[in-house]
Amino acid sequence: MSAAYECLIEGVLEAGIRVDALGLQSHMHQGYWGEEKTLAILDRFSRYGLPIHFTETTLVSGDLMPPEIVDLNDYQVTRWPSTPEGEERQADEIVRHYRTLLSHPSVQAITYWGIADGGWLGAPGGLVRADGSLKPSYTALHSLIKGDWWMAPTTLRTDADGRVRFSGFLGEYEVSAAGRTATVRLDRPGSATIDISL
Repeated sequence: MSAAYECLIEGVLEAGIRVDALGLQSHMHQGYWGEEKTLAILDRFSRYGLPIHFTETTLVSGDLMPPEIVDLNDYQVTRWPSTPEGEERQADEIVRHYRTLLSHPSVQAITYWGIADGGWLGAPGGLVRADGSLKPSYTALHSLIKGDWWMAPTTLRTDADGRVRFSGFLGEYEVSAAGRTATVRLDRPGSATIDISL
């Protein structure tokens, strides 16, 4: 997130090197950034006109790392447990963070860093506890993606020209008509015209 990273990006682009996407890391071991800071960061890096991939996101469900730690690797504790209060906080923050990222047109990919607690730096940053049991953050993220954002089976009617229009996330859709089924893949943002002969 540093100015040095921006200088590197600018230097690479000025040298004519092709860049496919910008990767940003968001290990929030010292606390959730919040929507305002996250949007400011996204706006800062979107000025390059490149897709943004949040390649590493972590939100902890235990005590927060002290704010005076500069390098996360310097925080060494023998035990860093998840707490009930921390798990509720993490669930709330993960939904807020994913909603914020998805709201920005430059964000193309999000990767959560570590499925289970205790992985990277021993942090309780996973979506499941060390024993494999689901944390509230897992349930909250699953409900967001497979609930709020998931396109349920939907019946649509064609227009006079036999076309159907819909808005959806990138990915695969199954289209059924006249007893036949076809798979349609949307793999780039913007409008797409897909011809399906059923």
